[in-house]
Amino acid sequence: MTTRLGLALPQMRQYDLGRDVPRVARTAEETGYDSLWVFERALVPDPATQGLYGIPGLPWPEGYRGVADPLITLTLAATATTRAELGSSVLVAPLHLPFQLAKSLATLDVVSGGRVVAGFGTGWSLDEYAASGVRPFEERGAALDEVIAVCRAVWGPDPVVHHGKTTDIASAVVGPKPVRPVPVLLAASNRRAMRRLVDQADGWLPGAYGPEQLAAQWRDLRELADERGRTEPIRTVVRVNARVAHKPYPGADRPLFEGDTDQIVTDVAAHVGIVPDAEFLFDLQSEARDAAELTELAVELYEKARAAGI
Repeated sequence: MTTRLGLALPQMRQYDLGRDVPRVARTAEETGYDSLWVFERALVPDPATQGLYGIPGLPWPEGYRGVADPLITLTLAATATTRAELGSSVLVAPLHLPFQLAKSLATLDVVSGGRVVAGFGTGWSLDEYAASGVRPFEERGAALDEVIAVCRAVWGPDPVVHHGKTTDIASAVVGPKPVRPVPVLLAASNRRAMRRLVDQADGWLPGAYGPEQLAAQWRDLRELADERGRTEPIRTVVRVNARVAHKPYPGADRPLFEGDTDQIVTDVAAHVGIVPDAEFLFDLQSEARDAAELTELAVELYEKARAAGI
């Protein structure tokens, strides 16, 4: 069985969004990519009040300045494609009002003909939580729980009923409904997040940070699923944040997923097979100078991955 491959859409400030997102989406689909993805970065504090991922002293990438809204980006891609799935890896769900987010995702699913994949995470930026004003950072887990519950209710049969801290729906008709049940995938690397995934979600959105780490996380997730009696499969989409260049990275101390497309394919191959039927999402946009270079690298990487049997 051929491994499903996805591509992250251009969202950073070096791109002309209205022109480049449809163009890259269309070319990726024509090349053979199975899915198109976005991520969410609402703001960058300046000066920084918190390190990247909450790690003290770790700087924020320049590429995070001016990241386009994920749902608008997916809408642009939806109008330019017909086959590829449209996913988020990840959308920081607690930054959004649950009801409006559920409505937006349902509408996008209808617009795209049933191609949306809702990938959620809790995020880590204190500044983003303060700016959104929906729930405090300390309640991020409970906020994500409510987003998932509201989405399931709004996407399900009428009348919709939900009573929560943020959203209260006594009894209502809510439409449009998704074309098919929208898969909910979650980022999860600790036990609490994995328990939420096992109990509430359809799949998992890990990052590719080495075969050993991915294998250990998958083992923990499977053990937890067995403990909690889950029998449904866990769809897995592995995010690959690649720094792709037109020439090989020199030396033996090459960082993971950095170098030319041959070296990137070698790194991906080391992760294939660890999680059964795992899909791989390539995010190449940060190093590309423009959409033309991004497209060139995306096509080259796809063709070499397929040639390598991925």
